[in-house]
Amino acid sequence: MQRLLIATVVTLPAVAWADTCPTPGAVAGGPSNVHTRYVESKLLPPVIKPGDTPSTLVDEMRRDDVPGISVAVIRNGKIAWARGWGVRDLGSCAPVTPDTAFQAASISKVVTALTALRLVEQGKLGLDLDINQSLRSWQLPKDPKLAPDGVTLRELLSHTAGLGVHGFAPDFQPGAVLPTTVQILDGAPPSRNPPVRSILPAGAQFAYSGGGYMVTQLALSDVSGMPFADLAQREVLGPLHMTRSAFSMPPSEAIQMNMAFGSAGGKPIPGHYAVYPELAPAGLWTSAKDLARLLVDMQASAAGERGHRLTPAMARQMFTPIKDNWGLGVALYPEGPARFMHDGVNAGFDAFMVAELGKGNGIVVLTNGGDGRRLTADVVRAIAADYGWTGMAVPATQEQALTLAQLSRASGHFIGGGLDVKLEARPEGLFANAGAPVAERLIALSPRRFRSEALGVTVEFSPDFSSCTMIEGAPPMKLVRVADAPAK
Repeated sequence: MQRLLIATVVTLPAVAWADTCPTPGAVAGGPSNVHTRYVESKLLPPVIKPGDTPSTLVDEMRRDDVPGISVAVIRNGKIAWARGWGVRDLGSCAPVTPDTAFQAASISKVVTALTALRLVEQGKLGLDLDINQSLRSWQLPKDPKLAPDGVTLRELLSHTAGLGVHGFAPDFQPGAVLPTTVQILDGAPPSRNPPVRSILPAGAQFAYSGGGYMVTQLALSDVSGMPFADLAQREVLGPLHMTRSAFSMPPSEAIQMNMAFGSAGGKPIPGHYAVYPELAPAGLWTSAKDLARLLVDMQASAAGERGHRLTPAMARQMFTPIKDNWGLGVALYPEGPARFMHDGVNAGFDAFMVAELGKGNGIVVLTNGGDGRRLTADVVRAIAADYGWTGMAVPATQEQALTLAQLSRASGHFIGGGLDVKLEARPEGLFANAGAPVAERLIALSPRRFRSEALGVTVEFSPDFSSCTMIEGAPPMKLVRVADAPAK
């Protein structure tokens, strides 16, 4: 499930997993080198204070209540290294390795988009046709006002179709009776989500919709005559030798041989993992090394190489922004080196991947509990600093003192990415109110960059301050300045 941007930072209880499992031996997680040792000893938070020193990975895993983490790094279009730290579950205390399978959560959508674009290139789907023309076993109810011409695959993949159901809750444990795809789409028992229907004008705006990816899942199955999981295996996972990956809920026996269990508060979550029958938006199990293979292939297509999952022409479409920095299945950063990303959160799991389109560099991080998002951000920051990848991550920096005039440029009302925020400049700083009882003082990192600790995100304003974009801690959602109605 895509993380909700209105989530707040939660102070977790004292870590319990470190008392449950001993720290695995130095070689248990895979080969070490100068770069892995840098990650193990040079972690910094987004905002540093004078006199701060780097933290160790072990200390931050304990601080953030993360039992296990797996990382893969891509350099110049090849996997440079992959390694695991910590334990994959709190029962066996087995070590995490580069091949340990985690729930990828919303990163599943990237594989779904690749699968769909493969079928477009095969002439089995149209990017700009009404998706109902491809649906055989169910039809998206027509909405003459919001979607008079229906919705298209391009809109579904870019979250611009105007459909509801942002994400899916962890409603099912192993062994539960699972809903069918049609039951999920109609919100019928045993599914527990609302029906997937039009709620906004089609094509008019970005509105993240896991429900839209369920429509895509059914269309892919209907036009191919295959279960979605088998189709994704044939078109993407198999050819890329992603042997530790599968759209399998509950996980297959092969995945269970080396899989991570989700945890929270230093304890396993009920059932060890939640079952997400919503495969296309949230159902992928994968390893860090497998996701790195996926990124390498996508980078090669984008660089104009042939013989990969997408042709260069289709890759250009995938990486062309539609609205608010989203392409087809991926989020795109508008500033700095051209790069794409996706992240995801399922119960007990946090996943992140980012890759440059030009230089062939990339990072994958998977975790299985606690505040994996905060740990992931620190790990990505350390890797980017180690390799000198300027622009890959927001560097650690000290808070800056800005004048009231500088702060006033950011004042105003901003909407986007599921947020409605009012910013107010005061002599003591820039304050944000997103509907909470008390406004939050944002940390100024530069005249145009500010950090929200409550949301765990860093935003950067455009040079004219007409908008701001999240550049760390969340996909690059764009918030646009809007004019408030004059007071009566």
